[in-house]
Amino acid sequence: MGVMPLLVQPNATFVGRESQLRLLREHARRAHTQAPGTVLVGGDAGVGKSRLVSEFVATLPEGTVFVGGCLQLGVDGLAYAPFTAVLRQFLRERGRAVFEAAAPGGVGEFARLLPELGEVAVERPEGRGILFEQILRLLTQAARDGGVTVVLEDLHWSDSATRDLMVFLVRNLDEPGVQLVATYRSDDLHRTHPLRRLLPELERLPGVHRLRLEPLSRYEVGLQAAAIRGAELTPDEVDGLYRRTDGFPLFVESLAGAVDLSHGERPDVPDHFRDLLLEPLHRLDETAVSVLRVASVGAVSGDVEHEMLYHAAELPERDLEDALHTLVDANVLRAGRTGYRFRHALLRDAVHSELLPGPHARLHLRFAQLIDAYPESVPADRRAAEQAHHFMAAQELPHALQASWWAAVRAGEALAAGEELAMLERVLSLWARVPDARERVQGRTWAEVMSLAAGAALGADRHARALELADEALAVLPHDEDDHTRMVRAVLLRRRGQARAHDPDGGGVLDLVRALELHPPHMPGYGLLLSILARESLLYRVDREPGPDQRRLADLAEAGLTAQELAESALRLAERSDSPGDSCAATDARITLGGLFMSTGDPERGRPMLQEGIRRAAANADPGLEARGAGNLGHFLRELGRHREGLEVLEESLARHAALGWASVHSTFNNQNRAEILFELGDLARAREIVTATRHVGRGSKNRWYIQPVAARTAAAMGDLAAARRAAGPEERSRVLTAQRMNLVQLSALAQLETDLAEGAVDEALDLSEKVLEKVALAAGPGYSWPLVEVMAEAAQLGLDPGRPPGTADRARRVRALAGEVAAAMPVTGPVQRAHAASCAARFAVIDGAEPGRALTAWRTAVTDWERTPMPLYLARARLCAAEWAVRAGDRSGAARDMRQVHAAAVARGAEPLARAAADLARRLGTALSEGAGPPAAPAGLTARETEVARLLAVGSTNAQIAEALFIAPKTASVHVSNILGKLGVANRAAAGARARELGLV
Repeated sequence: MGVMPLLVQPNATFVGRESQLRLLREHARRAHTQAPGTVLVGGDAGVGKSRLVSEFVATLPEGTVFVGGCLQLGVDGLAYAPFTAVLRQFLRERGRAVFEAAAPGGVGEFARLLPELGEVAVERPEGRGILFEQILRLLTQAARDGGVTVVLEDLHWSDSATRDLMVFLVRNLDEPGVQLVATYRSDDLHRTHPLRRLLPELERLPGVHRLRLEPLSRYEVGLQAAAIRGAELTPDEVDGLYRRTDGFPLFVESLAGAVDLSHGERPDVPDHFRDLLLEPLHRLDETAVSVLRVASVGAVSGDVEHEMLYHAAELPERDLEDALHTLVDANVLRAGRTGYRFRHALLRDAVHSELLPGPHARLHLRFAQLIDAYPESVPADRRAAEQAHHFMAAQELPHALQASWWAAVRAGEALAAGEELAMLERVLSLWARVPDARERVQGRTWAEVMSLAAGAALGADRHARALELADEALAVLPHDEDDHTRMVRAVLLRRRGQARAHDPDGGGVLDLVRALELHPPHMPGYGLLLSILARESLLYRVDREPGPDQRRLADLAEAGLTAQELAESALRLAERSDSPGDSCAATDARITLGGLFMSTGDPERGRPMLQEGIRRAAANADPGLEARGAGNLGHFLRELGRHREGLEVLEESLARHAALGWASVHSTFNNQNRAEILFELGDLARAREIVTATRHVGRGSKNRWYIQPVAARTAAAMGDLAAARRAAGPEERSRVLTAQRMNLVQLSALAQLETDLAEGAVDEALDLSEKVLEKVALAAGPGYSWPLVEVMAEAAQLGLDPGRPPGTADRARRVRALAGEVAAAMPVTGPVQRAHAASCAARFAVIDGAEPGRALTAWRTAVTDWERTPMPLYLARARLCAAEWAVRAGDRSGAARDMRQVHAAAVARGAEPLARAAADLARRLGTALSEGAGPPAAPAGLTARETEVARLLAVGSTNAQIAEALFIAPKTASVHVSNILGKLGVANRAAAGARARELGLV
């Protein structure tokens, strides 16, 4: 097996972990042969996590274990430390070929972590997603020949990039072969520690197991100490050792050799582990201790190279070697291939904490200087971060600032935005204390570094922090008229505008427009600003009472700068420029223009423009823009009723990205479009499969906001109301009225209302409908607003059912009026919108009191329009409504024919609520669901009259209201209610109503 320097070396004193060892072995067998899995091994410092994992991996076949450890300076900017070590081991043991196989699009993304692989790829925001996808592919491919186990040590020290990558792997590994084992110190997880919040989320995922190690028992402590001593301990000695170590194997090992363990009892010893760790060092000579102190400074990232230690210790070579032999023999240091590692990180911490201020600063400065003198002694990915750490510890602030800057540059190249931000903030914190700061950051001004930090914060999805940084920089930036300062101010405004796009209070458009006014057109970034503003102006929510952002967009349009003109300006700029940035902006603008034309019903202009944007993005190896273009084209083809064509576009794009190792780039957004198309095609099972596979996205991700509504709508259509409500939870409901994106408002509202109606929560649906209609100008976005208005009309129709409280009926009439205004103002483009408009007209006619014949005609028109679309379940719902009105109009045979078609379509597509509704109509008609069969029996043994009473219970009717609706006495109604409670096995009227809804009676 390959060298695993991050794990402790096994010896004969391993006791007390037999069950945990069996669990890890069995988990490895399942992960390697059945399904991938993850084990999270937690426990307090010194409890034996690393030792357990060492014993476990020693049982695995040679060449199948790959190990990486998080470094204590990870929070200082060193990104992906454990995965870099794992990849470097792959390169050492399996060669370059495995990287080339995992990255058919080129190994440039891998080179961000392993510079020895070659040139870093062109910087692009999607590079991080591609890197993650390629690491996933590398592990998956490497595991196909017998499986691999990847060990990630000390996750409590992990940086955010490492955590993100680990979560990505846990959620996306889907082939047998890969086992992930991660260790962490549970006692280091303070209340705000990010791992403390992440672990429960990981534990809920399939294939993830959490293993907590507890201290050894008194008996096991005795066994371990006896093995170390070579002789049994007396009961008093075991008692003394157990009390002093609290059963922690590391400290048992430290104290087991003491001469007398039965005296000098100190009950509070577990709170002072440092003393326990340092106690064995008292037996070492002064030279060995001195070398150990030097090593504690150099081993900040785990290992210290022999060459670095030699130069830092400033001892004759023979004396240094003698001291190192002493330390290795004493089991204080472990020797690796070219350097040394402390037996335990806690021991390194304890030794380091003993340094006096003078030696502490001097040694850190010495190691910082040695990194310059011997750069090959530290891997390139760690060099800048380690040097920054040493200079800061030495209080050499100018050098600390400069090293932090280069660590930020390195983090940016590795697409670790969180670590880039941390290092840039350190640069900023030192700025005022370093006179020549600008010269040390490649000539950047303070404001430019602030702007870069704001950009890194945006990349890390820390929008509030980006806003703070931009605000602070803008407040002190001089109002000089030179082009450079104007450009810096404009970029800061642009980044603040992008941050404010996530703020319910808005203001993002104001910043983007002001940036456009300031940015010199001939300076870099102007084309990008044009394309961003064009895109944002189309996406922005439109309210009935325009806010400042909307008014500013209106002013811009009046001045001739519509979204179309902004995008065309970006195209014209690119024609005159050789800048790659302008070319990228032009591609973005071309996609925006194509979408604009498609949305207004002009596919002859829009589709070629989108296709050209996709082609250019692919030629420029820009997967983000390519995916955006494909997503937009698929979306608008769906809106125009060309679902199969849209699905083909999306699936081709996703397959191409998967083949190139780019599958994670925008896959959530495009899978949302794909699932939405399948949902409308009636393929609910496939839509739900895609949603389920895609929903594992970090909670802060805006992509998750788009997939959740589709998850809720699909679950509601299939009758899984619990899953629908989980997807359409309180957080998603609040987003309906706070989101700045128009499409997100519409999608979220659709999901909430469809879930409300599936649950029978008519009042809740009416309340939300009224709020949305009063606030948002839905007519500005007809694509999603037509289905939304139809659902609102359905809620209004249900709110006017007999037996509803007066307040509900009043709100229903208000919703009908507002929804009617929106429908009257909206254009109708394509067969899908025409069919939605027909359904809306039919519902409005029913609400307005149309007699049965007229209502039936309206619904027959809607059925005809839905027949011209590829949306079978929408057709089935319209046909069911037509059947209901056919009964009232006296056409029972036509109603039965329609009902059977509805039932067959619903059953074939897994739409259980629709199938139950069709079956209920069959019961009321007394007819069969299919030719030659008998009518379906009433559920739960209810009689026909009890079924009618149960329906009214479900809408909250009192006995008096039931009696009035059914022309019976209130006392008779009361008897029916009592019988229903008994047959349904429920305790009260509310529960009976809920059960009636479950049975499809409503």
